[in-house]
Amino acid sequence: MREVGSSAGAGSGFSSSSSSSTDGDATCANRAVHFVLVHGIGGGSWCWYKVRCLMENSGYTVSCIDLKASGIDPADANSILSFQDYNKPLIDFFSSLPDHQQVILVGHSAGGLSVTHVTHKFPNKIRLAVYLAATMLKLGFCTDQDLQDGEPDLSSFGDVYQLGFGMGDEQPPTSAYVKKEFQRKIIYQLSPPEDCTLAGMLLRPGPILALRTAKFRAERNDIETVPRLYIKTTHDNVIKPKQQEAMIKRWPPSQVYVLDGDHSPFFSSPFVLFGLLVQAAASLG
Repeated sequence: MREVGSSAGAGSGFSSSSSSSTDGDATCANRAVHFVLVHGIGGGSWCWYKVRCLMENSGYTVSCIDLKASGIDPADANSILSFQDYNKPLIDFFSSLPDHQQVILVGHSAGGLSVTHVTHKFPNKIRLAVYLAATMLKLGFCTDQDLQDGEPDLSSFGDVYQLGFGMGDEQPPTSAYVKKEFQRKIIYQLSPPEDCTLAGMLLRPGPILALRTAKFRAERNDIETVPRLYIKTTHDNVIKPKQQEAMIKRWPPSQVYVLDGDHSPFFSSPFVLFGLLVQAAASLG
């Protein structure tokens, strides 16, 4: 396992104009690299707008997925009770990919569970699995240790969640939403205020009950044939650095990159994140 460091200042050398290829051969080569970007709970494909712009300006192919009850998907989070249902849009996307096509799959936060789920099912279609400040558990939430390592604990910030009870008030909550007054402090503390405002307008309740059902089988262990990269975020208040380290130790990836940012580097450090993802793609040869 190799660890590579990067800081927010390191991204100042990138720009959308300078990263755009002027060489036809390079543009064609970039277009052959297909990134699939998966948001975390409550988010949507809109989270990636800065990174997607940088990638497409450089000639890469990019797909951003809205999971169930996320982004512009019309489903109600309180009606999503299984992880299979929640992750169905990503499963459908990979089912439609030609067998010969491989992508670089990037998951943020709880999107790491989506990455692992798909990597179990379609290992031959994934060139690299990237976990960005993400839950990285080989079999999902199977033990108390899995929950401790991979589930956010925001209790130190107070009463931060607005909960939904789709099965009745006497049953466990089916959805959760970080209240607006806590979002900047917890999720976007290093991000531009305009991005925090945008997120406050677009974030939706996430189907937390469905996430807890994320359990995967490794019948043939094909998932180990797929290279994995973890991008650690050093100022993360959601998936805290200690949790990230624990998951990396339990299931070591091929490489670890370190990004000096908050939980949302697609807002706070988009140039750095773009550079790391391009570097990861180049490392595949």
